Amino acid sequence: MHATWILPDGQTITAEVKEGQNLMEAAVTANIPRVIGECGGSLSCATCHVVVDDTWAARTGETGPFEDAMLDVAEAERQPTSRLSCQIRMSADLDGIVLHVPSVS
Repeated sequence: MHATWILPDGQTITAEVKEGQNLMEAAVTANIPRVIGECGGSLSCATCHVVVDDTWAARTGETGPFEDAMLDVAEAERQPTSRLSCQIRMSADLDGIVLHVPSVS
């Protein structure tokens, strides 16, 4: 399975992701710029903020209350399909998912 991250400059990076792995861990392993995962996926930071491509957003599930609160304090402006990538786990339904790394103004 794989995921693709689109960077603010339009560059794309595609990486293999194991089933069950969260997309923050996959991004850190693939050296995706600006996806840091400082808290290790414990929902205490927003350094893995991504914007799920519209065509994939419905498949990633709903934002929980803690994730929702953390997205409000993310460095980059929150978008309608913003998610913390630590809260998205790879599955067969997400094979090929596209995530945008937001820019900071």
